[in-house]
Amino acid sequence: MATIKSVFSLLLITVIAFSLHIVPLDCTGPDVLKVCEFDAIYQLGDSISDTGNLILQNPSLPFFQFPYGKTYFKNATGRCSNGLLMIDFIAQSAGIPLLSPYLNKDALFAGVHLGANVAVAVGGGVNFAVADATALPINFFGANFPSLVTSSSLSVQLDWMSTYFHHTYHNHHDCAEKLKSALFIVGGIGENDYNLALLHKTVEEARYLVPQVVKAIKDAVTRVIGYGAVRVVVPGHFPIGCSPIYLTKFHSENSAHYDELHCLKGLNNLAIYHNDQLKLAIEDLRIKNPNVVIVYGDYYSAFQWVYRNAQHLGFDVASVLKSCCGAGGAYDFFLGKMCGIPGVPVCANPDELKGSEQSSALADRHGKYRLTTPGFIYIAPILSTSVRLGPVYPFRP
Repeated sequence: MATIKSVFSLLLITVIAFSLHIVPLDCTGPDVLKVCEFDAIYQLGDSISDTGNLILQNPSLPFFQFPYGKTYFKNATGRCSNGLLMIDFIAQSAGIPLLSPYLNKDALFAGVHLGANVAVAVGGGVNFAVADATALPINFFGANFPSLVTSSSLSVQLDWMSTYFHHTYHNHHDCAEKLKSALFIVGGIGENDYNLALLHKTVEEARYLVPQVVKAIKDAVTRVIGYGAVRVVVPGHFPIGCSPIYLTKFHSENSAHYDELHCLKGLNNLAIYHNDQLKLAIEDLRIKNPNVVIVYGDYYSAFQWVYRNAQHLGFDVASVLKSCCGAGGAYDFFLGKMCGIPGVPVCANPDELKGSEQSSALADRHGKYRLTTPGFIYIAPILSTSVRLGPVYPFRP
């Protein structure tokens, strides 16, 4: 079975052809983002990006136990991964220390060690993302969703960001000047909104949330631009119909419900609909903010490429959609036997891209993120574009 290293360069080249539609830089090294000369990264989002905020809010959750962190840190750091997240690979590519979670206040002002050879430091940016966070405010969902483990929605994270900038910079002008060389990543976020809807509703009913979720993300981009952001990436959603959790929950005996990759069409269509609406929102933001570089991050296409080329890459096609950390059923997934719960089996070598490396719900993400990140990194030629800066925007509450 192929390892991550053997496929990394292939994906690096192929992902470029996705919706980014740009000419790649003449290099393929891991530090390609250094050309952008970022001195800080500010991240908003959910478990795809959280480097430790939720563990500081609720350290008793099972996904802060082994095997989380086993591949890279050798201990759980609050990342919903066996190793690094995409934001970690992006930071490394930009030559920036791994981002400190906002709630680790000590780490924001003094270098600390989170694990083996891992440090965060002042000046490299801040991670505001929180696992399980929603794009919509928590009160939107009412009291009928006990599965939520955090109230730190996108609007709360934006408030944290505002507070951080107010305490870090002398005034609005100072803030805007410093943020000219920063990268802002707004998302991915919104999947938890759909997750909540899908607990009680059909896929068709969940589609009604899309305009509101996309508006929340669009408003967030507007707000970070108000803080002074001039280079922003807005990621879309993954092909959630390929995830073990949904393949299990929405299992059907009707083969027409599945695509050629054996993923659920309806759920993937939900992700596509969200992404299409998000692209329209980004285009509108570009028109309204001509001095700001705003880029769509196509996670969907990057993951689809891996699925479509699994056999040629040497992966075990029979198990590529199965969970690597879990047990039970056709996809080795059972809600009561999630990663971090004692007795739940884990793949011996999660870097061999099997199972939960495809799942947004499970632990072994390090390899998946290492595969996907190059497609994200090749936004560099766009993000390094010089832009004519407009007036300094005031902080917005």
